[in-house]
Amino acid sequence: MKSLLKTFAGAAAGLVMATAAWADHPIKIALVHGISGHSFEVFSKQTQTGFQLGIEYATNGTGMVKGHKIEIIQKDTQFKPDVARAVLAEAYGDDDVLLAVGATSSGVTKGLLPIAEEYEKILIVEPAVADSLTGPDSNRYIFKTSRNSSMDMQAQALALRPDANLHVATLAEDYAFGRDGIAAFKAALDGSGATIEAEEYIPQGTTDFTAATERMFNALKDKEGRKVILIYVAGGGDPMGKIKAMQPERFGIEISTGGHILPVLPTYKRVPGMEGAIYYYYEAPNNAVNDWLVKTHQERFDGPPDFFTAGGMAAALAVVKALDTAQELETEALITAMEGMSWETPKGTMTFRPEDHQALQSMYHFKIKVDDDVDWAIPELVREITADEMNIPIGRNN
Repeated sequence: MKSLLKTFAGAAAGLVMATAAWADHPIKIALVHGISGHSFEVFSKQTQTGFQLGIEYATNGTGMVKGHKIEIIQKDTQFKPDVARAVLAEAYGDDDVLLAVGATSSGVTKGLLPIAEEYEKILIVEPAVADSLTGPDSNRYIFKTSRNSSMDMQAQALALRPDANLHVATLAEDYAFGRDGIAAFKAALDGSGATIEAEEYIPQGTTDFTAATERMFNALKDKEGRKVILIYVAGGGDPMGKIKAMQPERFGIEISTGGHILPVLPTYKRVPGMEGAIYYYYEAPNNAVNDWLVKTHQERFDGPPDFFTAGGMAAALAVVKALDTAQELETEALITAMEGMSWETPKGTMTFRPEDHQALQSMYHFKIKVDDDVDWAIPELVREITADEMNIPIGRNN
């Protein structure tokens, strides 16, 4: 009997030790973003700042979920598809992360989708935008907290109040972000009576927009009604300023574009009164999460949070909600928890659509206001465009 009791005691002690070791095991999360050598680097850094703030907020400053410390591992894609695939594989394999978050460029992120499927681990897409990231080539391991091109463009179309009187020429970069965006914009206009008169696609990094602009002017100038050049360019080159310098008003042509990060918004002072749609501007949302983000970011960084800071925080809040509600800390349990999951973010409530794992969310209709006491043009809120106002196509359906 003593021997049996000793055996039970030893087993119990072993169980306690194993449980304690399990509790001490960190939850590893990889942030897979380009942080060197590209104009999009600022997007990545904002996302990472927002993610870290989101972990802090969601865990009340402990950085722990269910007794596990969250360990963030940074991986630099260098904005190169082959490097991105290698570092994600390294994170899933050698680093044994539970899940990953990334990446910044839509083109680079598209190459990460099969890596997540190969390793059967979750990739939360943030901040890449292209619709195709939750499209037919996606898979069940992909969840997307960032908005998509259809949200950008359906909101943009609503801000333009389209009807048969509207004629539009579009300018976009020639890669997944630009192509998907214009396809989504055309779909959003379908049935409104508005007409697309020209589509111009330019290489990434373009700085001379003269030829494309002249073609758009020629396509629009003789049309009766409202004439608009829609710019959907994520990179630099200042297309809005250079098109404005060519005096589109000579032909009664307006410029419209979506909102942007704070360092770019000073250029919007050239277009007071312009209307468009924006993913996030720190003064637009009215909720407790955003209040905390704005206050905390101002205190720590001496400035308000930006476009992708809010996105990074939304991704972190999704991660903590999933970890907290999943039955186990493993992929299949997380997928079960995340499909249809709603959670609070700086933009209000987001919900992962079960069919394709796109996070449905609000956008914001703005009108540019110029205030000499503010360094940038203010995308003043006209109204919130809620998720149920936008008919976002289902991408992946398997």
